[in-house]
Amino acid sequence: MPGKTSIIVHSGEMDKIYSALIIGSGSLSMGMEVSMYFTFFGLLRLKKDGLDKGSLSKMNMLGLGRWMVKRRMRAAGVEELHKLMSDFRELGGRIIACEMTMEVMGITRSQLREDLIDEYGAVGTYVNEAKDSQITLFI
Repeated sequence: MPGKTSIIVHSGEMDKIYSALIIGSGSLSMGMEVSMYFTFFGLLRLKKDGLDKGSLSKMNMLGLGRWMVKRRMRAAGVEELHKLMSDFRELGGRIIACEMTMEVMGITRSQLREDLIDEYGAVGTYVNEAKDSQITLFI
């Protein structure tokens, strides 16, 4: 049995969103079930026009570092975030949006990309996902 991967996407930084989507899609391609629980600043990436808005976690340099990393990733054949998200969804990856974060940060469902979200839930939703997982990550 291939198993299950559960990922908490806590950070909204571009490199961490890339990591979450690449690991998630890799797990899916190996036959695993995958869910990503977007919370706090990670949830901001699910806003309309927000997926590609995050800065780098290190060496952002007023956006220059972000530009350089995106350029290097393109040269290495790494897909853009929108394509990685599309692939993740097409492979059967699930996305859960944190309702508590929505309330705390004043985010409404109408501000989010409903086409990306499978479920809205609180910590119990994530715990139910994670308790049966062989891999759990906090990104």
